[in-house]
Amino acid sequence: MPNLLKSSKRRPTRRAFMRKGVAAGAATAGTGLLAQGGGLTAGDAAILRFLAAAEIIETDLWIQYNELGGIQDSEVPGGSGSPKYIKALEVLDADMPQYIHDNTEDEISHFQFINAYLVSHGAAPANLEQFRTLPSSRATGAQQIGRLTNLMQLAVDTSWWTRYRSRANNPDLDPGFAFPQAVPSLSVGQHPAIPRSDDDLTPKDHIQAIANTAGFHFATIEQGGTSLYPSLAQRVTNVEVLRILLSIGPTEMAHFQTWHDKAGNAPPLTDPRDRSLVFPDLNKAPFDGEDFQTNLIMPEPCPFLSRTFPVCSIIRPTQTTGAAMGAVTFLAASGLFLGQPSTFFQLLQDLAAAADAATRGV
Repeated sequence: MPNLLKSSKRRPTRRAFMRKGVAAGAATAGTGLLAQGGGLTAGDAAILRFLAAAEIIETDLWIQYNELGGIQDSEVPGGSGSPKYIKALEVLDADMPQYIHDNTEDEISHFQFINAYLVSHGAAPANLEQFRTLPSSRATGAQQIGRLTNLMQLAVDTSWWTRYRSRANNPDLDPGFAFPQAVPSLSVGQHPAIPRSDDDLTPKDHIQAIANTAGFHFATIEQGGTSLYPSLAQRVTNVEVLRILLSIGPTEMAHFQTWHDKAGNAPPLTDPRDRSLVFPDLNKAPFDGEDFQTNLIMPEPCPFLSRTFPVCSIIRPTQTTGAAMGAVTFLAASGLFLGQPSTFFQLLQDLAAAADAATRGV
């Protein structure tokens, strides 16, 4: 990870920003004033800075997945793979290592591009390096370096499964509606999505439960990015910044649909090390029916804007109010940041508040 950031760290503006701190940059990101140079409003800069931070977080977690379950090469260096974990992932799809690699490379490109664009306009980039302190997996194949995210104690929200199959409800129109969890036991407790050590590689159903957890977590992460870009795009002023969001956002949807498909292949089982974790057969009672059917991976038409209109197949949610703060709250609730200090959460909240405060100029 440090090698991936090396080029951007050499920029003088980035050094200056690191000395001042990201929170200072977030706090000064107003909604209507022009940022330094290039016609980039402070609100647009705040949106881009928050998205860059989100992509840095995504990159950190995807690099961990790639080290153990993906393909390690010059495009995504680091780690050496865990054969038993890879074999369990390949139960979901034989191409899982390649897909993990490509998703990782995409996220790296996203944060590097957005940060470089900010710097080119005289605006401060996102930087979370001081918080890269969480421990790595001790399993053979993982690098022993500091991390931003914790993949070993997750509560994975799988309500996206039923939300994207629902023809009756849309979270933008029904904010209080509770979409059922596809894997109820996965949404509670603290479950590993990567082997914590080589001890997790056996028995077979235990490492498969870890791979199943990863498969659902992949889609959980990417559905969030799918919604975040169109939600924040509604607050952008600069047409070129809008182009950036409209160009990166659809790649997140491509990721989500890929992982949505693969999660449906997770074999039903009970984790022998944690009998409370049960992966059900989503095509059998009581889960059978359209809300859980595993070969429905495209968004079902649902109410959009108003129930006076016909239902429409859409990304959901895309409500812009509080979208950035909602993303931070969602990630924190999953346990992704367990072990981070309060200053880390305050920083993310400051970045999110600045992005949510941005208003579209005329």
